[in-house]
Amino acid sequence: MHVRLGRRGDYAIRSSIDLARHCDGEARKAREIAVAMDIPPGFLKQVLADLVSAGILESCAGPNGGYRLARPAHELDMLAIIDAAEGPFTVTRCVLRGGPCDWALCPVHDAVTDVHQAFADVLAGTSLADLAQIDAAIECGIDSRPARPHLEPTARRGIRTWRNRTVLEK
Repeated sequence: MHVRLGRRGDYAIRSSIDLARHCDGEARKAREIAVAMDIPPGFLKQVLADLVSAGILESCAGPNGGYRLARPAHELDMLAIIDAAEGPFTVTRCVLRGGPCDWALCPVHDAVTDVHQAFADVLAGTSLADLAQIDAAIECGIDSRPARPHLEPTARRGIRTWRNRTVLEK
């Protein structure tokens, strides 16, 4: 079973982490977020608009405008960010690939629903502050969590700028 965010959810999480890492009160420009998090600028503006509509971000117009978190990072969770970008996190199709769910009762429905709820609970229990702290530790090379490697090769890409320090990552 593969669990993946769509591009909207991916970019919403990445941009939110960037804003949590730069929560010094000043608004951050969309182009700064796009460069730092390796997100296409045109698509990022659509995602940021979704997050503003959901009350996760605030936008400010003008030469000093940009985006900032609408609430403290510890009050925002992954599930709310994903829901804002991709729509409600719900089970809409049978995992049996169109199999016996035309039956009155599906033999796997309860198990899948329980797994889905547990997954949603973990996302809801993971704050944006948690993600920003982990991201900072990874960037500084001091992440002490046990390694859980990706099953497929991944890479953090882009130019990451944090507090007067630029890190090129490939």
